[in-house]
Amino acid sequence: MKGWRVAALTLAAMIAFAGNSLLCRAALTASAIDAATFTTIRIVSGALALWIIVRLRNGTATGSGNWVSAFALFAYAAAFSFAYLSLTAATGALLLFGAVQATMITWGLRSGDRLGRWQVGGLGCAYAGLVGLLLPGLTAPPLLGALLMLGAGVAWGVYSLRGRGAGDPTRVTAGNFLRAIPFAAVLSLALLPARSIDTTGILYAVTSGALASGVGYAIWYSALKHLRASMAATVQLSVPVIAAAGGIALLGEPLTLRLVIASIAILGGIALVIFRR
Repeated sequence: MKGWRVAALTLAAMIAFAGNSLLCRAALTASAIDAATFTTIRIVSGALALWIIVRLRNGTATGSGNWVSAFALFAYAAAFSFAYLSLTAATGALLLFGAVQATMITWGLRSGDRLGRWQVGGLGCAYAGLVGLLLPGLTAPPLLGALLMLGAGVAWGVYSLRGRGAGDPTRVTAGNFLRAIPFAAVLSLALLPARSIDTTGILYAVTSGALASGVGYAIWYSALKHLRASMAATVQLSVPVIAAAGGIALLGEPLTLRLVIASIAILGGIALVIFRR
């Protein structure tokens, strides 16, 4: 695949990932849909989109997902939605990305990875940025929302770690989305008295599930085959930046000094760990 096509696919995937934050935040603030219903519609539409993509592709790739990974996927999606009841798109994306990378780096350390002095410094800088972002103050994000998004990041990190070497990633993700539907249905039934929905909310949820999630993941996996591991990890640093820009331009969200400083510390620290590898 030519370099410009890889670059275009990578950029499209990063925009899709940031779009999930923007779509969820917009749905929960500009429509009547509740977080549980948004989660369910997102998972169902994502499963349908991925099933269509897998059916249209040729080949004999293997992998169908499993229930443990499906639950991790559901936990990520549910915590993500409820967190955005109180977080801005930029803060949510930053916390999510930081937690995902921290989970995967921590697992690597437990599995025998060793970090040099620069990497240890970078990891410390990233964790300090997260702590600084959450310290009490006028511009601190709501604690419950922040904890939910950190939990979503840990769940996605676990999902990513479990998916390594599990077969064709698009097919595996399609299977996991399908298996996550019963978990989402149980959540919606449990919160049925609080159910709220409208056409605008449905459109946001379907777009998030089918395009930003389903098609977005398929595009990313297509590009990922042509990227070095360090490059793949590095380009994901752009997701919180894109989400922040979109939140300011499209949702009218403020850009605080605390968020800027925390972003530099978190993203810069993680980049240092990745580059030094």
